[in-house]
Amino acid sequence: MDSQTSQPSPASPSPHTFQVDLRGLVDLLSHHLYSSPKVYLRELLQNAVDAITARRAEQPDAPATVRLHAEDGTLRVEDSGIGLTESDVHSLLATIGRSSKRDDGLESARSDFLGQFGIGLLACFVVAERIRVVSRSARTPDAAPVEWTAADDGSYTVRTLPHSARPEPGTTVHLVARAGAGEWLSAERVRSLARDFGALLPYDVRVGDEPIADLPAPWDRSYPSPATRRVALARHCHDLFGFTPLDSIDLDVPLAGIRGVAYVLPSAVSPAQRASHRVHLKGMLLTERAEQLLPDWAFFVRCVLDTDSLRPTASRESLYEDETLAAVREALGERIRSWLTGLAAGDPERLAAFLSVHHLGVKSLARHDPEMLRTMLPWLPFETTDGRLSLEEFAQRHPVVHFTRTVEEYRQVAPIASAQGVGVVNGGYTYDSELVEALPSVRPGTVVSELDADTVTAHLDGVDPAEELALSAFLAAARARLDPLGCDVVLRSFHPLSVPALHLDDRAARHEQARADAEEQADDLWAGILGSLRGSAPRARLVLNHLNPLIRRISSLDDPDLIGTATESLYGQALLMAQRPLRPADSALLNRAFIGLLEWATHTDPGKDDRR
Repeated sequence: MDSQTSQPSPASPSPHTFQVDLRGLVDLLSHHLYSSPKVYLRELLQNAVDAITARRAEQPDAPATVRLHAEDGTLRVEDSGIGLTESDVHSLLATIGRSSKRDDGLESARSDFLGQFGIGLLACFVVAERIRVVSRSARTPDAAPVEWTAADDGSYTVRTLPHSARPEPGTTVHLVARAGAGEWLSAERVRSLARDFGALLPYDVRVGDEPIADLPAPWDRSYPSPATRRVALARHCHDLFGFTPLDSIDLDVPLAGIRGVAYVLPSAVSPAQRASHRVHLKGMLLTERAEQLLPDWAFFVRCVLDTDSLRPTASRESLYEDETLAAVREALGERIRSWLTGLAAGDPERLAAFLSVHHLGVKSLARHDPEMLRTMLPWLPFETTDGRLSLEEFAQRHPVVHFTRTVEEYRQVAPIASAQGVGVVNGGYTYDSELVEALPSVRPGTVVSELDADTVTAHLDGVDPAEELALSAFLAAARARLDPLGCDVVLRSFHPLSVPALHLDDRAARHEQARADAEEQADDLWAGILGSLRGSAPRARLVLNHLNPLIRRISSLDDPDLIGTATESLYGQALLMAQRPLRPADSALLNRAFIGLLEWATHTDPGKDDRR
């Protein structure tokens, strides 16, 4: 016998069952899972439609009817679906999370059902304090009808009824409104919600005697002519979204089980604004706020569609981000892209009307799609020194396509460049500089160059060396006054004559100026660090126009202080003309120059006063 005594194994712990606080769960559903109590009606319609689908899987000729009756804070929903036996009621209605569609071999037909989560009637407790279900099974015709009654405290009773209580297979759900929720069960609200959720359901669904289905869907109907179809879809868009569209785009993707239409907005919207789309799942409205359905660049459309392939989230109020949704998003984007290329090829007037409103969206697409850029090149508008033109037309006029990266830079140089015959595109607007830079990739041989201060200065006529030498004292006084501001002064001759001075800089010069300003205000440690970052970028420059009469008069002055004040005034005026933001030092300079000029203008000689 073994000398070691065996130890008894510890007793296995007894399993316990989770206890569910139904009221707490209902609160969780109403405040965190669902966005609105209105989803209760969707769940009722969903259960009814799924029950009919289950019955027709076994009895193809079975009736397919759903009837809703609302009166005095109560709602009755009747369906001709598969129905339930007493054992079904105990195992399905009383078990949270269980779905009847998992049982009886129906898993293989699961794609035909709307419901993907076994929450079922639980959502009705969001608006109801009591639910009563009377059901008779179509699978077991001899089984007696069964009644299941539940309260929002988690209690329920089950009893069988005589056959006369429910002569035909199917289910009837009775709701009694909870305190403060009676409005949700009013006839008017039920009718409105039923129309909203069930307009595309394939079965005979009625509120009272009024049908709510509107089939076939507007995009699937036959019309006498394309013009008639456009009018009908425009009316549908106005009823659904509240606007009359510029155009409509068919969204037909058979492989993804998608049919629908995209409506083009009649006014411009921000690219950052999230578009909300209406998505039906097998006819039932899933959400009015689907945001990930289309590519980001397609922010100029609102769409409504029906699908049988996309997966809803647990709340069934949005779409689950997965590979299927990504593929659908790409396919729908391709439909919108094809519509654009079709307009470019066959309907330039409609394309021009569209681009006048939504050119930003097309530019967003074109910057990542060379084929779209090539197609839209003759149509996309850009601000240029030749007016509002397409890049194609502008490139035909100018051997070198110059562009600026900011609106401020364009405003500085546009009048001068235009007078000198230099073509410039304003690339300061969203996507424009990227598209100009991409121009050679779709238009071989095109030369594109960013316009900087050196390029502009090089196109201005120089001043005769002898004349510039004679003005050396004037230029020295002017440079001395602007040197603390990090700005040089040069003398050139250019048109138009009305411009006395031009302020030129570029991003590198502005960066260096910002670094210098920060260094001046920093403590010793940071000043040393910022000083080590000092670059060799060219400084900003004030280009004085030697052809301008005012500049000629100022350059003839002998008083260095007055020259300095006049130079500061010209500098400030050039900044304002360029619509550049003013630094504190620039604002102080403008104020100082203004006061200085007033003092000079009002200064009088006492001897002259005596002679008066």
